[in-house]
Amino acid sequence: MASALKSPANVRFILSSLESCSVPVSYRIISETTMTEVRLPMSDPTQVLKEEFRRHLETFYARLNLASPYESVEKAVRTLTTIVHALPQDEQVKIVADPALQWQQFRNAFETSGLVKKHRGIITGLVRHRDTVNLPVEYDHFLNFFRG
Repeated sequence: MASALKSPANVRFILSSLESCSVPVSYRIISETTMTEVRLPMSDPTQVLKEEFRRHLETFYARLNLASPYESVEKAVRTLTTIVHALPQDEQVKIVADPALQWQQFRNAFETSGLVKKHRGIITGLVRHRDTVNLPVEYDHFLNFFRG
């Protein structure tokens, strides 16, 4: 981009564009260094957990070769949001930092939202033998609902 700005034709165009603009020049120019120095605010723990939960649900259904029940997945994500919002901020931060606590909350939302009832017969049949399921061990938090 810097080389394009050095071209005489481009410089003339930029200067003529700036002259026709009614906003003072000092408000129109953003240097590249300013853009790289922008710091993102600390992520909202609820948003982090929602994204992680949604990712795990997508993986869960994809690895079982099932279409995820979209409305029920969204309801489970909303349930997780409600559960997490009810907790104090420091507890939310603890959950984000601890995968075991995350899975506790994910399992709770999976069950409370009713997502555990979707595809129940199919999933029960698929998970009879754990070794045939192509999911990491942490997904047993969901799979255990469908066993025995």
